[in-house]
Amino acid sequence: MTALSALWLPILVSAVLVFVVSSIIHMTPLWHKTDYPKLPNEDRVMDALRPIGLPPGDYFMPRPAGPAEMRSPAFVEKVKRGPNVLMTVMPPMMGQMKKSLTLWFVYGVVVGIFCAYIAGRALAPGATYLEVFRFVGTTAFVGYTLALWQMSIWYHRAWNMTIKATVDGVIYACLIAGVFGWLWPR
Repeated sequence: MTALSALWLPILVSAVLVFVVSSIIHMTPLWHKTDYPKLPNEDRVMDALRPIGLPPGDYFMPRPAGPAEMRSPAFVEKVKRGPNVLMTVMPPMMGQMKKSLTLWFVYGVVVGIFCAYIAGRALAPGATYLEVFRFVGTTAFVGYTLALWQMSIWYHRAWNMTIKATVDGVIYACLIAGVFGWLWPR
């Protein structure tokens, strides 16, 4: 067993590395460029939504009031007519990038802590690079990717986005596993 306190360096170095690499991945136009296509008649849709004054949050349309309404002929017809929408309304983006980047870094630290905890319970100081890589890489993969799949399963998020994010997660997991393998206490 390896103490969590002995693993702070790999936790922080891996969080910084994932932060930098994820920034590069998301700033290059080739990989995530097509994730969110431009909505036809975007200005018209925004003009129609603006007067409603939707507060930031997640919305699902049409949304029944309960199970009984979901089975009603009127609701079934409403669903058939469409559009069926899952929508996130965000606050104005001014200054939001700094907050999002900070939260993303903190998330990287949290994933690193879980990786350290699980690998630290399973492996002693002096464990081989590949043993560390296996435990940390698997844990990091779970932390960065598995929850994304339910969004495609239940909420019809585009599968290509989920698969791209999963590939991103594999990259992050390999980076974290490599850092932990390199910096694992001897």
